[in-house]
Amino acid sequence: MKVLWAHGLEGSPNGSKPTWIAENLGWEVVSPAMSDRGWSIADQTEVVAEAISNNNDLDVIMGSSYGGLAIANASHRFSDRELRIVLMAPAFGLAENFRSMIGEEGLREWQKLDSHSYFHHGFGHEVKFGWDFITTADEMSWPSLYHPTVIIHGNQDDIVPIESSRKVSTSNPIVELIEVEDGHRLAESLHFIPLAVHRVLAR
Repeated sequence: MKVLWAHGLEGSPNGSKPTWIAENLGWEVVSPAMSDRGWSIADQTEVVAEAISNNNDLDVIMGSSYGGLAIANASHRFSDRELRIVLMAPAFGLAENFRSMIGEEGLREWQKLDSHSYFHHGFGHEVKFGWDFITTADEMSWPSLYHPTVIIHGNQDDIVPIESSRKVSTSNPIVELIEVEDGHRLAESLHFIPLAVHRVLAR
């Protein structure tokens, strides 16, 4: 089994989920550094699209949170390929969530300076987001899915509300949602990954 893994905003190519997949399931994992081109969802979608283009033998494309949203956006470009997608707490509704978190005053300052400082817990220091983080999020927060997809989302998620995944799954018959008792990191739900992959490959 060969999978492409797209990590979340504060994740890394060798984070806990791709490491768990490789060590516990024995699958081959292609895991690019998602911030190589920048921090906006448009930048990270390009990273995913390049990885899909460079790997013609992928069995499943998987990603978490921000990486999941990048996968959903990138998959549009590959309508000619029979992709199978598994998303964990994908960051649908990114623009709404960030705008609510920053507030109107913070957004005005961000736009004026074309810069917003964000403490990246994975790196352990602040990084700078340009205003394109918001403008591309406004355009790319609710991509349509055209390939069979299974979503794993925790009903205790306080970062990306599970309602976002419910909205996507109820409006698209090729999307299945597995709801679990967990938070955003889904640290207690990694054992659902083989089930999700089995279901999406059976479609």
